Amino acid sequence: MLSRKEVPIVAQSPETDWVSRFADEVIAEADRRAPGKPIVCASGLSPSGPIHLGNLREVMTPHLVADEIRRRGRECVHIISWDDYDRFRKVPNGVDPSWSEHIGKPLTSVPAPAGSEYGSWAEHFKAPMIAALAELGIEFHGISQTEQYTAGAYREQVLFAMRERAAIDAILDRYRTKDKPAAGKKQQQKPLDEAEVEAAAGSGAADEDDGAGGAGYYPYKPYCSVCDKDLTTVTSYDDETTELSYTCVCGHSETVKLSEHNRGKLVWKVDWPMRWAYEGVIFEPSGVDHSSPGSSFVVGGQIVREVFGGEQPIGPMYAFVGISGMAKMSSSAGGVPTPSDALEIMEAPLVRWLYARRRPNQSFKVAFDQEIQRTYDEWDALERKIADGTVQAADAAAYSRATRTAAGELPRTPHPLPYRTLASVVDITTGHDEQTLRILRDLDPANPVTSLDETRPRLDRAQAWITTHVPADQRTRVRTEPDRETLGSLPAADRAALDLLLAGLDDHWSLDGLTTLVYAVPKLQAGLDADAKPTPELKIAQRSFFALLYQLLVGRDTGPRLPTLLLAVGAERVRTLLGA
Repeated sequence: MLSRKEVPIVAQSPETDWVSRFADEVIAEADRRAPGKPIVCASGLSPSGPIHLGNLREVMTPHLVADEIRRRGRECVHIISWDDYDRFRKVPNGVDPSWSEHIGKPLTSVPAPAGSEYGSWAEHFKAPMIAALAELGIEFHGISQTEQYTAGAYREQVLFAMRERAAIDAILDRYRTKDKPAAGKKQQQKPLDEAEVEAAAGSGAADEDDGAGGAGYYPYKPYCSVCDKDLTTVTSYDDETTELSYTCVCGHSETVKLSEHNRGKLVWKVDWPMRWAYEGVIFEPSGVDHSSPGSSFVVGGQIVREVFGGEQPIGPMYAFVGISGMAKMSSSAGGVPTPSDALEIMEAPLVRWLYARRRPNQSFKVAFDQEIQRTYDEWDALERKIADGTVQAADAAAYSRATRTAAGELPRTPHPLPYRTLASVVDITTGHDEQTLRILRDLDPANPVTSLDETRPRLDRAQAWITTHVPADQRTRVRTEPDRETLGSLPAADRAALDLLLAGLDDHWSLDGLTTLVYAVPKLQAGLDADAKPTPELKIAQRSFFALLYQLLVGRDTGPRLPTLLLAVGAERVRTLLGA
């Protein structure tokens, strides 16, 4: 554990970044609402499908704020409510269509996808998220809504909501304007686009039954005791006896005592504000799908105040998170990257940094394509600024939040080489450890890598990216034999350029040395000094020389950075392929 004096200075600088500013607001609000009690921050996740990187913002935003509060020495609990008692809405892409027979059941009652080691659909999708959160250093208190409802934890709240159903119905009716728009009034809220509606699906935010029905308004939805689905209609309820009658589309009818019945739940727009009051939530962000006038967040604010006597949490609307080269993510569409997918190709501090450096209302993309190399370059540049003291305060704060929590440092790579270099090396060596170590040792003779363990876990992440995200036709394949036809037809100037390169290999055998050499050859041929500033004509000559090297080494016009490629191929093989 960190002692107070070991906590980074960012914890005492409340104006440095968005996290500190929110922490100030949350502490002040908590002291007003519940002085002396632990501060409660909350997130909600529905394991209706893969929990993707957009959903991670629902967790990361309160985590960062809660962690800042803990850094200041205040007790803070971060709740994650697993909405695993939600209904199974649709069968995601890639799952046997026969799972449609389970639509309407609680997620914890639906079998896991074929081949899964888990006992239910909910557990199958919760497990990888829980593992990812642990790797990301996110400390939380998980609450299963299935366990809460079936154990009767909310019994008094359910009975109270049923008694107050007329008041709840009146609040909801203020927003039931779909079929009766006000005459002459323009719609103020920008409509959600199709991708945003998709992203809301499965979260409890979209297409949710609010409890209205022909037999009256009831905010409670029982799961049928025969088919276990929520395709039920409450037909009557007695406040005194708590007897509730319902019918199901399966043909079953039943009367139960709600004071004893544990197989059902409040409808979402009532369930959420009930939990705000029950848990005493001070801070909880919400997605942009909750920004419309009739959304569950807006309506919930009315219900928690007017019915449950509580207060709505403070917290920002957060923007969507995208993926380079992909549309906005939706768990309902299937195949969207999850935090576990990101952690296969990125170190945990980098993933944390992507969320910490952007305000919640700023959208951003996570790179799974070539842009991941640029992202890592930015990260490494930030570390250099940290080291030399030139970093801006907000960037230092984001870095601190990425690399440590109030509980301590996250694991780091001891000898972090550039990600693009590691990716190029493992691409060329196809992951052969001995060859990889040889190349990495030669990168910087003044500070050589002596063991691959020094470069892990970054090396493993780069290898996973090359293996899983670089198409086969973009992989680097070094020639096994010289291209004798091309070598035999080279103009004299090209042959002379190759000879200049070969003559300088031994004296320049390091990453920096080879970088200098490959750029210097066209300069020397033009009669210039090796350190001459490039002209437009010289840049053309350099590109032509580089293309020649790529063709002779890998049979393409482009490839990994030439200095890295030369190191990876090895001096003797370079000489052979270049016709020494």
